[in-house]
Amino acid sequence: DQSCRCRYDYFVGFWDYETPKIMVVKNRTLGVIYRGVQFLVITYFIWYVFISQKAYQDSETRPESSVYTMMRGVALQGDRVQDMVEYVQPSEGGDVISTILRREVTQDQKQGTCPEHFSVAKANCTKDSDCIAGEIDFDGNGQRTGRCVLYYNQTFKTCEIRSWCPTEAHAALREPALTEAINFTLYIKNTIHFPKFKVLRKGFKYLNKCHYNEETHPYCPVFRLGYIAEQAREKFSELCRTGGVIGVFINWKCDFDLDPSDCAPFYSFRRLDVRKNLPSSGYHYRFAKYYSKNGQEYRTLIKAFGIRLDIIVHGHAGKFSLIPTIINTVTAMTSVGICTIICDWIMLTFIDKHELYSEKKFDNTAVLEVLSVRNTLWFLLFPRR
Repeated sequence: DQSCRCRYDYFVGFWDYETPKIMVVKNRTLGVIYRGVQFLVITYFIWYVFISQKAYQDSETRPESSVYTMMRGVALQGDRVQDMVEYVQPSEGGDVISTILRREVTQDQKQGTCPEHFSVAKANCTKDSDCIAGEIDFDGNGQRTGRCVLYYNQTFKTCEIRSWCPTEAHAALREPALTEAINFTLYIKNTIHFPKFKVLRKGFKYLNKCHYNEETHPYCPVFRLGYIAEQAREKFSELCRTGGVIGVFINWKCDFDLDPSDCAPFYSFRRLDVRKNLPSSGYHYRFAKYYSKNGQEYRTLIKAFGIRLDIIVHGHAGKFSLIPTIINTVTAMTSVGICTIICDWIMLTFIDKHELYSEKKFDNTAVLEVLSVRNTLWFLLFPRR
C-alpha cells in the first residue's frame, strides 16, 4: 500500500542524521548576493540592535515618579483683580491642574419653583395636563410640578419645575475671557526613581528666573501658558472660548553607563481632547458658592471653561549587563546563517546548472554504505594474490 510505504519511509528517515557539506561554488553572482546579505545582517545588528537600541543593556521602563505643580500670575478683569486662588484648581497642585479662562455665572439661585427652559424636550405646554407631576427629564433642570406657567415675562408657557431657580440656561451671564492668562506661568517639579538601578533624579533647578524654551532653556521647569498652547498647535483665543485638555509629556531617557547627572528630562506638548465642534468638545466644569441671605440659602453657580494640563511622565533607563549582551551576540551570530539559507535557495532554484549543484550538495550515505559493504565482501571472497 502506497500510504503505508510513505509512513514507513518517513519513520525510517526520521532517524537519519544530516550534516552540512562544504562546497565552493565559483559563481560571481551568487558570491555577490552572499556577501551583500551578510553585510546587511551584520550592519543591522551592529548599527540598529547594539548602537541604536543598546541591546547590550539591561533596561527599566516603569520608574516611580512624583509631580508637583504651581501656577502663578495676576490678571485684571474689569475692575477686579484675579489671582491664583480664584482661577487655579486644585490649589495644592499635582499631576493634573486646571486654569479658568472664562466663566458663565448664574447669580442668586435658590430652591423653589420656576418655569423649565423652553429648549428642554416636551417642556412647552398650553395646559396643566401637558405636564406630568413628578416627572424628571434627565436633560432638564428639575422635577415637574404638574403646572403649566408663563415662561417668565414671555407670552408662551412651559412646565413648572422644582429646582434651583432661576435656571442656568435662562439667567447665566457670560463674563469676558481672561486673555491675560496667556502670560501665566506653570512650575513643574518632577522627581523620578529607577529602583532597579537605585538612581533618583529630579528636574533642574535654575538659580535665575527663566521660562522654558526648547532651544534656549530646554531644562527650565517654568512654562508660559501661551507657549504651551503654541507648542500644542492651539490658538489661545479658541481655548478661552471652549477650553481644552493639553498633555505635558516629560520623557526621561537615561544611560547609566555614563554619569547619572547627565540624565535630563525632555518636554513635549499635545492636545488630548477632541477638537471637533461638539457639545462634548473642550473642557468645562461647574461649581457653586453658597451663602445665606435673610435666613434662606442661596448659591452662585459658575460654569468654568479653561485649560486642563495633564502632566504625564515616561521613563526609560539602561545599563550594561552581561546576560542581554550574550543573548543578542549569539542571536546575531545565528542570524548570519540566514545568508547561507538564502543563497542555497537561489543556487538550487534560479542559477544555471542547478540540478548539477543539487547532486553535488546532497549525498545519500545509504548508497555509499552499500557500495562499501559490497567492496568488503568482494575483497574477502577474492583476495588478491
